[in-house]
Amino acid sequence: MALSTGARVGGTAASVPRAALSRALAVPLVVALIGFLPGYVIAQTGEGVHDSAYWLQLTLTVYAGGRLAAMVLARRRRLIQGAFWLFVYVAMGVAPLAQEVLGQVPTPVVGPRSDTTTAITLVLLGCAAFDVGALLARHRPAARVRRARPSAQVSRRRLWLLIAVAYLGSAVSIVKLGGIAVFFTSRQAISESVQSSGLSGGDSHVGSAFVRGFGTVPALLALLFLVRWMITSRVPRRTPLAIGALGGLVVINAIVNNPISNPRYWFLTVVFSLLFTAFPRSPVMYRAALVTGVVAALLLFPFLDRFRYDSGGYHPVQTTSVLEPLTIKDYDQIGMFANTLTFVHSGVGHAHGRQLAADVFFFVPRSVWHGKPLDSGVQVGRWMGMTNTNLSSPLWAELWLDFGPVGMGAGFLALGYLCARGDRRYAQRTVEDGRPGTLMAVVIPLVCGYSFILLRGPLLQASGRIGIAAVCLALVTTFSEDRRKILR
Repeated sequence: MALSTGARVGGTAASVPRAALSRALAVPLVVALIGFLPGYVIAQTGEGVHDSAYWLQLTLTVYAGGRLAAMVLARRRRLIQGAFWLFVYVAMGVAPLAQEVLGQVPTPVVGPRSDTTTAITLVLLGCAAFDVGALLARHRPAARVRRARPSAQVSRRRLWLLIAVAYLGSAVSIVKLGGIAVFFTSRQAISESVQSSGLSGGDSHVGSAFVRGFGTVPALLALLFLVRWMITSRVPRRTPLAIGALGGLVVINAIVNNPISNPRYWFLTVVFSLLFTAFPRSPVMYRAALVTGVVAALLLFPFLDRFRYDSGGYHPVQTTSVLEPLTIKDYDQIGMFANTLTFVHSGVGHAHGRQLAADVFFFVPRSVWHGKPLDSGVQVGRWMGMTNTNLSSPLWAELWLDFGPVGMGAGFLALGYLCARGDRRYAQRTVEDGRPGTLMAVVIPLVCGYSFILLRGPLLQASGRIGIAAVCLALVTTFSEDRRKILR
């Protein structure tokens, strides 16, 4: 009773400005996301036709805008669900709506118009299933009385081991890829270094994925754990070794995880995970991140591809229209889903879990696993006859390719449930449990940032860093309650 009373008393003063902020934001935010932005897009002139696909796309945009507004205005921070609806609103909503209005698509849609209509319908159904799963997570039946399980914590000794792995992995990656300078040139230079070093050959990219993954993921995770420790405890702030390790990791991440040598979606992971780890209790920062994310994704993201190629291969976006940058390949998700439907209907059929198996066993080289499936985007792109097969394969397409519409719906139902549970766990571990070594206070921000990559796909490309992150997390995790063994 004392704790709950204290929470009410302590929360009264804090709830007043938060409630006022929510009320002040509610009307303009809802109007902007649901009304103004979609209305501005459909008011533009273009060669698109107002058929059923157009109206379904408008419905999807309005639906996602409403759900994103709900995430921004939610009383509790819902990191993973917020990232999900941010991606859907921008990449599956506003950008494809602009393409419908202008009559321009970033990637050719080879099938009939009906496949595009079906793709948009399936995206809507997947979003509805996600919402149902999240609702089920909120209204779980009361659990049986049982002994409380200890929460996962970060082992202090093994954190230092992870820091050593981060330094070593990044050093090996820098040496293998040609030195520090190549990380500040372009992603094309990185790819050329990978080819010349023999880390990648043919359709197999396991070697390069491991080198790049171990060079980037442990460094980011070690930095996140140290940042969490620093902001929640005085002990590391008084420890020269911890301060020195943090400074070194900042430098390392500036080299291996900078936006010049990394895909923009990975840099989003770095930014979001750092932001929500450093500010775990700030509703203002959470809301600002989601709202700013919409603006940045629509206005800045298409122009942030400056470092994909060197100066000779870079072709800047030149346009006088606000909407035309939304028709570039970054926003090909709806079109690629429609192409995946056509691909399956052409006689190939569903994969029945083979694509998912390749995602799970990503570490098995093709020299050992003969007939290992390609990335879904690459597979569909080759079937289309595309020269550049670096195409997206959104999670809707991945699940539908493997399991059909029923499996896709079940997958998004489970995804919504797990995301809502993860968000609730994050709120509990950052508000009710302020211990420095709480594992979920770092894992959930990392999942939030990486969800953009998972939703965009292909999953096989994203699996390598997931596996490495899982190994790093297993390395530092402990369930001990002994304060001598955990961060304090």
